Amino acid sequence: MNTLIDTVVDRVVFDVERGKILEFVRATCTDDPVHTDLELAAESGFPGAPATATHVVVAGHHRDQRTFVERLGLELGRVVVGSVDWSYRRPLVAGDTLRGTRRVVGDETREGRRGGTMRLITLETEFVDGRGELAVTQREVLIERGRS
Repeated sequence: MNTLIDTVVDRVVFDVERGKILEFVRATCTDDPVHTDLELAAESGFPGAPATATHVVVAGHHRDQRTFVERLGLELGRVVVGSVDWSYRRPLVAGDTLRGTRRVVGDETREGRRGGTMRLITLETEFVDGRGELAVTQREVLIERGRS
């Protein structure tokens, strides 16, 4: 059993801001006007402008990524992101404050295709809102390429 399983690697707090929502709309070429038209958002039942589906990546700007990679015992130059997915309990909207706790939920070493090994670390971040209710869970897999 790996001792890193269930280890909390970091915590983050950030606000879902309307300006950031607009940046994500442009960056992701989102064409649904519900994200940009406050009147339409209200008519659609949202208490504010709804964020785009990948909005919680903003949390990365508030984290010390280098420290958490070192804490996991990884060499940053050999790490790539294998996958990221999100599971929403409710839409995020401008005005939300989210608190995320990221923990290790998987840590394994596999043989690589070209010899050597690779380490796969699965991380899960649960983001709770100002009421302490789970809003979204982000799951990501980091791959550390091994030496041949």
